[in-house]
Amino acid sequence: MRLLLDTHTIVWVMNDNRQLSQAARSAIASPRNPVYASAASIWEVSTKFRLGKFADAALLVDNPRKVLDSLEIEVISISLEHANLAGAFGHPHKDPFDRMLAAQALLERLTLVSADKIFDEYAVTRLW
Repeated sequence: MRLLLDTHTIVWVMNDNRQLSQAARSAIASPRNPVYASAASIWEVSTKFRLGKFADAALLVDNPRKVLDSLEIEVISISLEHANLAGAFGHPHKDPFDRMLAAQALLERLTLVSADKIFDEYAVTRLW
């Protein structure tokens, strides 16, 4: 199973947060499952950190490449196709970061690891 981590999931993995479900923790820890983060998640966490949110993401904001490499998480860039689908979704959810993650999960056939049930409305495969 190829996993795409939602932004909060990345931060929770980084901090070994108890909010991370056991199913998510096991899937992420399995060497059989490649784990990915979207460049959009780094954009989101940096933006929210600047606004005073995600205080527990300071290390990720300070050096995202180092943190993701240490967690063995590969980065997925935002492609033209990802951007097009994210913008075209008819779904009323307006969060551009969530829309991008949904588009990437669908187009790249990734399982989205997220506690956020809104993704179920995008017909993505979600693990939590």
